[in-house]
Amino acid sequence: MNTTKLNKPALILIDIQKGFNDVAYWGGDRNNVDAEEKASELLEIWRAKSLPIFHVQHCSSNPNSILNETNPGNQFQDVVKPLEGEAIIKKNVNSAFIGTNLKELIDNAKIKNLVIVGLTTDHCVSTTTRMAGNFGYTVYLVSDATATFNKKGLNGEEFSAELIHQTALASLNEEFAQVVSSEFIKEIV
Repeated sequence: MNTTKLNKPALILIDIQKGFNDVAYWGGDRNNVDAEEKASELLEIWRAKSLPIFHVQHCSSNPNSILNETNPGNQFQDVVKPLEGEAIIKKNVNSAFIGTNLKELIDNAKIKNLVIVGLTTDHCVSTTTRMAGNFGYTVYLVSDATATFNKKGLNGEEFSAELIHQTALASLNEEFAQVVSSEFIKEIV
């Protein structure tokens, strides 16, 4: 049954793919180790309420990338694996809106509210969130259902995944999205 306080919110799951399980490949450490589980909990709510779901899959054009379609890392993680009939949006850049039909699908369904979860906070999640906000959608970015990895600074300094995550969220909050918890989303959907 489609009953929610929000008008037909869409859940956008960004790049929750097996390749992101290789923590060493992405920076050696990550935050929010339960992010995929939190995303899965929201996905189950969306399925139970027959709300719109969009699975975004990064398909790197680099044949050596762990996220290239020829590599097993490209596959969705089992915890959020799409069901038959759920939309899969394949992209090869940071934004789920560039080179895809995501905006067309959202607009054709007259969706105004987007809930965004996924990987990684400072890359594809951030870029997609920024574009969604610029397109005029009401965007809820779920802080505990997103995650990222350690980064090296320009001078070789180490920045923790949690610092990168929190900085990315702070840059998005109240300008491109409302940054919220999964518990908040559960209360309004």
